Amino acid sequence: MSAPIVVHGLALTSGRAVTINNEIVGLVYDDQGLIELLRQAGLYDAEHCLDDPHWIEWRDGRAHRYEAA
Repeated sequence: MSAPIVVHGLALTSGRAVTINNEIVGLVYDDQGLIELLRQAGLYDAEHCLDDPHWIEWRDGRAHRYEAA
């Protein structure tokens, strides 16, 4: 079973798309934006889930990176 939340690879300009249960929910530019987006989706302890592979899968790039190196 894969994680319900996926933080996808970098967009062309910067930022990363986020899907929850295969539905696009937004584009984030930093961890704080990701936490806020997840809280709006109902995950109130989002800051504790960022590194939990049961909740979040970081795809096509390193976790917590939102700009090209």
